[in-house]
Amino acid sequence: MYNIGDKIVYPMHGAGIIEAIEVKKFLKEKKSYYIMKIATSGMVLMIPTDNTEEIGVRSIVDKQTALKVIKEFSTPVGEFNENWNKRYRENMLKIRTGNIFEVLKVVKDLMVHDRQKGLSTGERKMLNNSKHILLSELVLAQSKDYTYLDKILETEIEKLTQG
Repeated sequence: MYNIGDKIVYPMHGAGIIEAIEVKKFLKEKKSYYIMKIATSGMVLMIPTDNTEEIGVRSIVDKQTALKVIKEFSTPVGEFNENWNKRYRENMLKIRTGNIFEVLKVVKDLMVHDRQKGLSTGERKMLNNSKHILLSELVLAQSKDYTYLDKILETEIEKLTQG
């Protein structure tokens, strides 16, 4: 159970802060919801409190883990699956896990691939969404500005693709 003020991650949407816990009546059934505001976009989500574990809601990573994520951006990428359809499905599964290191792999791989060969429209959208998910958590964990952290990631990818 989370409380008002807790910083959590909702897979496929990103990290935010619980602003309220409300009971709503929906289809003649009363349910409790976390009202979460995404840190970077201001989007507000209602998350049912009774199945947060099943949908992958978790607390944000600590500051040290966030630093490891940022440092991981400077490591070389692995093999890149040339079949875009299979790659897209694999990346979507990684994002859905809600694991910050899996989301990091998607962001890093897509950023490198974009610089080397370019991305399809679908993969570009996936890159933008996964990057937002990653950065929203890093912003809360590191108490840093979105633009500042985005620039760090861009710089690290630039180094990887230049050398």
